[in-house]
Amino acid sequence: MEDVIVVGAGPTGLWLAAELRLAGVGVTVLEARRERDPHSKALTLHPRTLELLACRGLAERFLAEGLPIPKSHFGGLEERLDFGVLDTPFPFTLFLPQARTEELLERHAVEAGARVRRGVRVAGVDQDAEGVTVEADGEVFRARYVVGCDGVRSTVRAAAGIDFPGTEANTWGWLGDVVPERPPAGPLITSGPRGGMIGVPVAGEVWRFVGVDPSGLRADHPGELTTEELCAAVTRITGADFGVREVRWLSRFGNATRQAARYRAGRVLVAGDAAHQHFPTGGVGLNTGVQDAANLGWKLAAVVRGEVGEDLLDSYHDERHPVGAQLLRVTRAQTALMTAWSGEGQALRALLSHAIAAVPAFSRALAEEVSALAVAYPAPEGAHPLTGRRAPNFRFDDDDLFTRLRGGRHVLLDLDEVRPGEAREDWAGVATALIRPDGHVARVDLRRPVTGADEAA
Repeated sequence: MEDVIVVGAGPTGLWLAAELRLAGVGVTVLEARRERDPHSKALTLHPRTLELLACRGLAERFLAEGLPIPKSHFGGLEERLDFGVLDTPFPFTLFLPQARTEELLERHAVEAGARVRRGVRVAGVDQDAEGVTVEADGEVFRARYVVGCDGVRSTVRAAAGIDFPGTEANTWGWLGDVVPERPPAGPLITSGPRGGMIGVPVAGEVWRFVGVDPSGLRADHPGELTTEELCAAVTRITGADFGVREVRWLSRFGNATRQAARYRAGRVLVAGDAAHQHFPTGGVGLNTGVQDAANLGWKLAAVVRGEVGEDLLDSYHDERHPVGAQLLRVTRAQTALMTAWSGEGQALRALLSHAIAAVPAFSRALAEEVSALAVAYPAPEGAHPLTGRRAPNFRFDDDDLFTRLRGGRHVLLDLDEVRPGEAREDWAGVATALIRPDGHVARVDLRRPVTGADEAA
């Protein structure tokens, strides 16, 4: 019997598999696709995801191939969020197509000892008191736990009886990876009564044009996107004809918004797109999925190793479900801004765009939200306010906190070891802190107040 079967070899499943192997847990990944998808739905890695990569010694692999972008949009507004002010070693989004991200993550998982089986489509999942049986293409697999990282149409979620409530799509966007004869002078974001569009160079001569316009406001699927429709929409929105001479990929996407009612049903759990579906604004889906896996990985490994009871797995739902719910709120808010084509809507966009430029605290709060640096997990009553928050990368004489977390175990942080000048106001009075494998604070110990007897001694 395998320890854990992960269904789905996307970024979420691959990161989870690697985390489990880091803890010595046996894991097999089952993926329906025979080959990795060459098309990249997502293009960016956010600061918190880069921090997680650094906590496993992997950040440099990704930084060597990606392009750091210090600013990011919110709802396609003209003024950009400045990630440069964030308290992180990675104050930027990293532009790196998902296909390459998946390739690097799979290499990491396989190097860690995970088995990745491609061309194996899961048809059924059934659990009992001892484990979970997985049926796939005539084969039967058996594991102690199964995690569904198999997307919004998750077979695992459905088989486990986990509801996926939400709303159907009533807005449709479009996407085209194309080679234009007359490409834009640089990346562009434009919005007006005719719609909104973002254009960015992807690789070589290939550009991605992605947008939404009033024709996409409909409950039924508009049908397969054609080259003629894409070119007409781009010209209508931007007023320019970029002369598309080659099409690499065309796609439509909707704003259906759903979230799994529970992230755990006994020995079956869900993560990533299997747990939350939303309009792909800002590329947050991939990043949230990897962060789901970071939260679940060390907990599931501890349970499998017998170090803790199964109740710890309930904290995965308790901590990540609210994060998923907030993700849906933020993406819906951005969708509303991106589809605000009326005169009043354009005025709202202009007002919020001005606020981003004029009110640094507002801009920073949005940047912390989008980057996931603001994520904090619920703390027990009476716990120190830092409990559950992400720990910054404190530096020491010889290394830093992220380096010490590479083993995937809890780390005891001694603030007396921190380099001078690294102090943070909200950490004042802290003597030590226990840092979880996912980089969040598990426990805080305060310095003992100095008494008269101490001074006398």
